[in-house]
Amino acid sequence: MRAVVFDTFGPPEVLRVTDLPDPEPGPGEVRIRVRAAGVQPFDVGYRQGVMTWAPVNFPQQLGQEYSGVVDRLGDGVDGLQVGDAVLGSTMFNGNAELLCVPVPNAVRKPDRLDFPTAAAFVAAAQTASGALAELSVDSDDVLLVHAAAGSVGTLAVQLAGIRGATVIGTASPANHDYLRQLGAIPVAYGDDLVAAVRATGRTPTVALDAAGGQAIAQSVEIGIAPDRIGTIVDDKAAAELGTRVVRAGRDPQRLAEVIALAGRGLLTMPVRAYPLSDVVAAHRAVESRHGRGKVVLIVEP
Repeated sequence: MRAVVFDTFGPPEVLRVTDLPDPEPGPGEVRIRVRAAGVQPFDVGYRQGVMTWAPVNFPQQLGQEYSGVVDRLGDGVDGLQVGDAVLGSTMFNGNAELLCVPVPNAVRKPDRLDFPTAAAFVAAAQTASGALAELSVDSDDVLLVHAAAGSVGTLAVQLAGIRGATVIGTASPANHDYLRQLGAIPVAYGDDLVAAVRATGRTPTVALDAAGGQAIAQSVEIGIAPDRIGTIVDDKAAAELGTRVVRAGRDPQRLAEVIALAGRGLLTMPVRAYPLSDVVAAHRAVESRHGRGKVVLIVEP
């Protein structure tokens, strides 16, 4: 099978596509023929070597999100069949033509979603829904989402709207019409953010930070209670300012709930697609921290 690997930590150029032995499913596992695979900031950090806790065995694979079709069953598998379309989370092997996962980790793909879009939902769905739950966002809230045009922000805006909350989203001016389409009140990030938020006439009661930098300090300055400011990217600032880290763990059931909403047409996720062979360009796109929605690798057309 073809798979993305790297032989040393470094910039995107350390990535390459190579041939590896086909994996075989163990008991309770299924093998997935991957159609699309997400690329996320975690993958960038892993490739750079900043995830010091994560095991590495060069040449090392990477990738945490997939969508594809079951093509082989391990012993004792119940509930999935060859040919079923699924999506889900994995660890360090998602950017490949084949991977094996435990059956409980595979969520059925709705017919309405194509494979790239399905892969794009995986991490963002679990992160955004978990963060909103931890922050107890409800219909009485005005939620401030920092980096609202990214993949997590895109879903946080929509999921909060479904809960009945009012949402203010930060993004570059080029993405303000996009945020309006999602249902958010757009404001530009930067040094003038606090004034821009106040100019909306809405007073945020809760904040979700997917940007880092000034975002947490600005949320505090706006007057949001520290225990209702959550970040998924800036643990250091959270510790310094007494706010929260809301990096919810993986949960196939929570993923399935969000995917069900997407399958009903209630959620959208823009996809920026790259062929597997262009994985270097895909990583550069994620590192830029610009652009709407999710970067996805097309593994099989």
